[in-house]
Parts: sequence; structure tokens; C-alpha cells
Amino acid sequence: MPTPITQKQVSSFLKPRPKDSHKGLFGKVTVIGGANGMVGAALLAGRAALKMGAGCVHIGLLADNVPTVDMNMPELMLHKANDALKTTNPNVLVIGCGLGQSLAAQKLLYDALLLDVPLVLDADALNIIALRPDLRGILHGRKAPTVSTPHPGEAARLLGCSAEDVQKDRARSALSLVRRLNGSVVLKGVGSLCAARDGKLYLNQTGNPGMSSAGMGDVLSGMIAAFIAQGLSADEALLLAVYLHGAAGDELAKQNASLGMSATEVTEWARWLLNQIAPQ
Repeated sequence: MPTPITQKQVSSFLKPRPKDSHKGLFGKVTVIGGANGMVGAALLAGRAALKMGAGCVHIGLLADNVPTVDMNMPELMLHKANDALKTTNPNVLVIGCGLGQSLAAQKLLYDALLLDVPLVLDADALNIIALRPDLRGILHGRKAPTVSTPHPGEAARLLGCSAEDVQKDRARSALSLVRRLNGSVVLKGVGSLCAARDGKLYLNQTGNPGMSSAGMGDVLSGMIAAFIAQGLSADEALLLAVYLHGAAGDELAKQNASLGMSATEVTEWARWLLNQIAPQ
């Protein structure tokens, strides 16, 4: 049986920041994604990473016309996707948020898998891997941690079955994905299952139907990356992010905001909750 994730458990992963802190102590996150029409997905991930405490965040966008600044969060550093991958030297890399499945997207994912840095794989990164067995081979050769964040549809494509099959035995599906992707996995959905690389299963009991809206997965990916960048293990970062993500949605639901809940609002509440449980 999966072990329930608790606030006490995830808060124990957090350590107080030293008084002489500076941004270099808290890691650099790079997000790769944002093809035409999907720039917002990469921005949501980057904003979440910064608001969860990463020292700095770069975003590499695949869109034809890359914006020069995020007016809602000018602290983010925006680049063309190839430039970001080659020059930012991240401590952790998120790829897949709004990436698309073009040949250019596939080349970016191939190059990302070859980097010796922790990876968070989301959305189209997982869909591309499902289509290309050669990329799964590269995954199995990686030594740096990998965290994958599929919903049941993406999990089904990766496992070569139907979403219904995945849902019939979520525990088995999550563990199969750990083996197939050579890393930690969160199988998203009601009662998200987190499968650690060693095969341990954890059940998340936070979250609610109001979170069924666009961008929630992008925010979760950015949160996971931020916690890895700050020194947590991949498994610790996964459990903390999944718990906080759902708990933030629950706080919004308490404000009678279930209908029309946005991913941006979840990021804000997750930051508030993080500051409540973090040691000062």
C-alpha cells in the first residue's frame, strides 16, 4: 500500500537559509518549452520555480517570436530555446511545458537528455519519448536524476496501453513508469501517486476538482525543479511539490474559488504555504 504524504514529512525536508544567503546558493533552473501558441506554459513553470525559492530562472522558448521580457515577472530571463540550452548551465532543467512535438522540439529533448543535470520531464517531452525508443535508451544511460510527471493519457502512451488500463491499476502503472523512464514519477490525477526511484510508493491526498484547469501541470513541474535546485533530492522535491501543489488548491477551495481556479493562483498560495511550513 502507498504511504500517505504528510505535511510533517515534507516540512522535514526544508532547512533554514543562512543569514549571509545570496541567489547563487539556491540554484539555477532552466525551463525549455513554449512553442508557438504555448509560450504561457513555459512561463507558468518558470514563475512557479522562482516563487518556490530558486535563485534564478531562465526560460528557453521555441516560439518564432520570443518575447524579451515577462512583464508579469521581469525577474525571469528569456531566451531562444537553443540558446538557453547551450548557455545557461542550469542546476536543474525542466523540458516539455508547451514544447510541441516538432522536429525542433525532438532535437531539443535529445540534447537535453545528454546533459548531466537533473531533469524534470513534462507534457510533450513525455509524448516524444513515447514515440521514440532511442530516447528511452538515453534515459537509461543517464546518471543524473530524472523526474517525470505524466497524467494518465501520457502514461498510457509511454506504457503502450489505454488510459483506462492505467487507471485500473495506478500503482502498477506508476512502478512500470519508474522502470521504463529510469527515474522518479508522479502519476497525476485524483490521489496522485509518487513513485520513488527505489520503488517506494507515496499517495498524495491534497487537491480537489477545482484544479482541473490549464497550466496546473506546468506549475507543478516548476515547483519540483525549484526544490531540486535548492538541494533537495529528486524524491524529496517531488513529494514536497506534489503535496504543496494540492494543498494550495485546497486553500483556494476554502475561499470558494473552486470554479475558475487558475494555475497562477495556485502558485501564489503554494508560496504562502511554503513559508508557513519552512523553518525561519
